[in-house]
Amino acid sequence: MAKSTDKTTETEGKRDKEPEKKPKKQDKNKKPNLFVRMGRKLKETFSELKRVSWPSFGKALKATGVVLVIVLIFTVVVTGVNFGFGKLLELITKWDSKDSAVALLHFITRG
Repeated sequence: MAKSTDKTTETEGKRDKEPEKKPKKQDKNKKPNLFVRMGRKLKETFSELKRVSWPSFGKALKATGVVLVIVLIFTVVVTGVNFGFGKLLELITKWDSKDSAVALLHFITRG
């Protein structure tokens, strides 16, 4: 039994003689500087823009025209619905816009 304890003390002695390892720096997990990251992102963006297949001027003009026509149509429809609901409200409540303007002017002047 004495031999086994001698071996354990020998191995412990060897462990004590080994230089302690310093913890490694966590450079791999550390994020780079904010400006470095922004620069990389900007560089990636410009390299990606070089690979884009841009439409011709005619196609872009045609697509813009389609968008403007659709916006105009929706504007007319929404304005018409708004006008219709306003007239319906006027019929239901017998509310006149001239009367409200006079009442508002009276409220403003008299406080």
